[in-house]
Amino acid sequence: MNLFVYEPAKDAQQLNPLVLAYIGDAVFEMAVRQFVISRPNHRPNHLHREAVKFVSAKAQAAALLKLMPLLSAEETDIVKRGRNAKSGSIPKNADVLDYRHSTAFECLIGYLYYTKRFDRLGELLALILEGPRG
Repeated sequence: MNLFVYEPAKDAQQLNPLVLAYIGDAVFEMAVRQFVISRPNHRPNHLHREAVKFVSAKAQAAALLKLMPLLSAEETDIVKRGRNAKSGSIPKNADVLDYRHSTAFECLIGYLYYTKRFDRLGELLALILEGPRG
C-alpha cells in the first residue's frame, strides 16, 4: 500500500504535526475518492458531492470523535499533537474547533501512513467510510 516512493526526511514521530496532517489530508482524500468511485453512481458532480460529505472539516471532526474511544495511547498522543498545532491560518468555512479536530484527524492518518501501519489505517478508514453517517 505504500503508494509513493519518497520517505519523509525525518522519523514520523519527529515530524511537525502539520506535516503529518498535510500528507494525511492527501491520503484521506484518495481513500474517499476510491470509496465514492466504488459506489454505483459515477457522475462527476455526484462524486464530488459525495466526497465533500467526508472531507469537510465538520465531517473529519465528527470522524475523529467516532474514532477516539478506539485509539491506542500512542494514537491519542498523535491526535493531541495535531489538535494543538498552530497552523497560523484561520479557517474560512469551518469553525475553529472543527478545524483543529480535522487537523488532528489528518495528523493521525498521516502518522499511520508514514509509520506503515496500513492495516490499522485501513481499519479506521473503513469505520469512517463504510460505517453509518450521521
